[in-house]
Amino acid sequence: MKLLQAALGLALLPLLRPASAVEPISLGLAIAGAAASAFTGFISYPRLYCYFRECCLSNRPDKGAAAAALQENLDRQLFGQHLVNKVVVKAVKGFLNNTNAKKPLALSLHGWTGTGKNFVSKIIAESIYKRGLHSKYVHQFVATLHFPHAHSINVYKDQLQSWIRGNVSLCPRSLFIFDEMDKMHAGLIDSIKPFLDYYELLDGVSYRQAIFIFLSNAGAEKITEVALDFWRNGRTREDIQLTDIQNALSVSVFNNKNSGFWHSTLIDRNLIDYFIPFLPLEYKHVKMCVRVEIESRGYAVDEDILTRIADEMTYFPREERIYSDKGCKTVDSKLDYYYDF
Repeated sequence: MKLLQAALGLALLPLLRPASAVEPISLGLAIAGAAASAFTGFISYPRLYCYFRECCLSNRPDKGAAAAALQENLDRQLFGQHLVNKVVVKAVKGFLNNTNAKKPLALSLHGWTGTGKNFVSKIIAESIYKRGLHSKYVHQFVATLHFPHAHSINVYKDQLQSWIRGNVSLCPRSLFIFDEMDKMHAGLIDSIKPFLDYYELLDGVSYRQAIFIFLSNAGAEKITEVALDFWRNGRTREDIQLTDIQNALSVSVFNNKNSGFWHSTLIDRNLIDYFIPFLPLEYKHVKMCVRVEIESRGYAVDEDILTRIADEMTYFPREERIYSDKGCKTVDSKLDYYYDF
């Protein structure tokens, strides 16, 4: 029955990357595994299979190491986002260590373009599966690509439900990432409400180990408003706490008619565990992004070029010029212009 459900999901959503079922181990590998086990006494069938192929729940057996890797990557490559760093690590670590979760983990990431939302979702994927976004258990949806037509919303709802049901049947620890939530048609995301709710089983399937991540520009104005208030009152961005933003952010997103979360039951029923604000990036953070990108390409850092690139970015508000309006989004292309790579 579970494989039939998965097959229905694949048939109904051809535009998305298909989720491959775990294939039976080949006779040759089975024989090799048996022979090796006879000599070593500890190589089991599942371990041998998962050595050669990616397996659900088997690529990050040490959850402590997964959390440590998540923390290290965020510390090293994510700048100016103390709230994101703190909340994401605690939320993901706690969820992975919880053997009796009552519902899936649902994180909603909000902020301007270039502040790190996609990067953080990538790091989360890599902390759970070695292949990260390329894992067959990680599924990305882009609103403008996969759900472009408003008149097809009912079809999309059926497709989305079938896709999620089929893939969670194959792998309970499936990760679903929804990008461009601010461009998604209102009402569509509510079709997945049953999967995020406090049900032990739905048609024989448990969704309690799955993770859902939503990315959106909606609410960025409210986040900036709070950040500016702190700056104008002489307080640092590090003084901002999640409680200063989260409630106002969720209300702002819920009432935003241009958002896929407009009057969404996911918010109304408190099924989003965390609304995580990505603060707008300052000049110093842009310089950090430039430096890391140069170093990642294996080149010595030229401080003059680094400063020049940061200076060329545009900043807002117009009078104060505090925050980069594109975050670190265009750093990569600007480096291509200045360095002869």
